[in-house]
Amino acid sequence: MRIPLLIASALLTNAAHAAPLVTDAPTLSEAGAARALHEAESRALSGNAPSAIAIVDGSGMLLAFVRMDGVRPGSIELAIGKARSAALMRRPTSELEDNVAKGRTALATEGLTALRGGAPIMIRGACVGAIGVAGLNKDQDAAIAAQVADALEHAS
Repeated sequence: MRIPLLIASALLTNAAHAAPLVTDAPTLSEAGAARALHEAESRALSGNAPSAIAIVDGSGMLLAFVRMDGVRPGSIELAIGKARSAALMRRPTSELEDNVAKGRTALATEGLTALRGGAPIMIRGACVGAIGVAGLNKDQDAAIAAQVADALEHAS
């Protein structure tokens, strides 16, 4: 019994040494974050939907933010939370909201913002960041976030 365990251990050790220690993952650049922010702000203005808009990197850290005139102060944290949640979960926050409504309340207790308006930004199949939008209407928030995320995906 001891011999097969030693062989398995040796094989795993050799495989671990042969594997690369880092990966080449794409990241959202400052220019990409600025483009996403500008795109979202333009869409919010054209839809008469003043918003707080947050852009985060793939780990949920803030890269860019704007609070348009007339937006409630509470929308600041909501936009950042939506973006962060979309990045960490790699899915639109509308899915999180739907899951919580169906009884998966753990999603709302883990520090995630399970409200419509967050969308991951996917480039070549990898989540490079996310956008969060918080304004006057959750459906507008979700639409703006999804449109911007889609525009960036197709621009790469």
